[in-house]
Amino acid sequence: MAETFHAWAAAERGKVLTPFDYQPGDLGPEQVQIRVETCGICHSDLSMIDNEWGNAVYPLVAGHEAIGVVEAAGEHAKGVKVGDRVGLGWFAGSCMSCRPCLSGRHNLCADAEQTIVGRHGGFADRVRCHWSWAIRLPEGIDASKAGPLFCGGITVFGPIADFGVKPTDRVGVIGIGGLGHLALQFLNKWGCHVTAFTSSDSKADEAKALGAHAVLNSRDSAAMKSAAGSFDFILSTVNVPLDWNSYLGLLAPDGRLHFVGAVLEPVQVPAFALIGGRKRISGSPLGSIATVKDMLDFCARHAIAPQTETFAMGEINDALEHLRAGKARYRVVLENR
Repeated sequence: MAETFHAWAAAERGKVLTPFDYQPGDLGPEQVQIRVETCGICHSDLSMIDNEWGNAVYPLVAGHEAIGVVEAAGEHAKGVKVGDRVGLGWFAGSCMSCRPCLSGRHNLCADAEQTIVGRHGGFADRVRCHWSWAIRLPEGIDASKAGPLFCGGITVFGPIADFGVKPTDRVGVIGIGGLGHLALQFLNKWGCHVTAFTSSDSKADEAKALGAHAVLNSRDSAAMKSAAGSFDFILSTVNVPLDWNSYLGLLAPDGRLHFVGAVLEPVQVPAFALIGGRKRISGSPLGSIATVKDMLDFCARHAIAPQTETFAMGEINDALEHLRAGKARYRVVLENR
């Protein structure tokens, strides 16, 4: 008898999720099957459900921050075994033969399999992936909160590790939400002087509690002007357009403005804003397999964890609306109870 997975799916663009059963077919020789215990909800799930990026296929089972136990493994699976508790993020596979993969940058593989693009994800009781992307949780990580680390966490940790951010750097974080609240924690423990940029003074105390040494109101033109030329690295976690030239003005020579928030509008920047100070603009997807493992070890060492709110998997539509309304503080996690 064919195995049946029980999931929650959007039948059409923007629709509420309803119960959806499907048969995944035979387990691939290099795949593992994970019994999902929890799955975080990310804004990317909303973007896919609403087809904001134009690549959604319906019925769509979203969910790409899954934590669970490996319950089956293909004959050629390596590195994990039945009974291991693992996490699965945005990527569910990569080709293992291209130059990025062979150099350890599996997250840059042109043929990478994305967990919720053209396949079914973790809003379910089971999910599958290539063994390499099923990453074991180290001791010291709270499994009930770990899901958001596999998307929100690695999204902000990756550029800190990959672009040579130094403990002596002065770093700013734009947006104190699902991504930003983790970035503040990482950068504080990295040793940086950390400034949180926010448009609301009401988040100042929270930002400082999370690790910010200073808070700068981006709507205070005098404060922004006084900070000109003082930042080595600014990380943008927001998905809305801002006055990017004003942030470029905050960078010191050789400074970098780095995007991890998916702003859909073009970034308008005059060349001279970059040329004079040899400044840089960049962006990145989620991190490589090795960087995810480094992030988890860093979290265990420094007791870093997402701040989460939990809902039962059956309350998934309430949870999605909670996130849409901007009420999440700061990540939402679904539990299979």
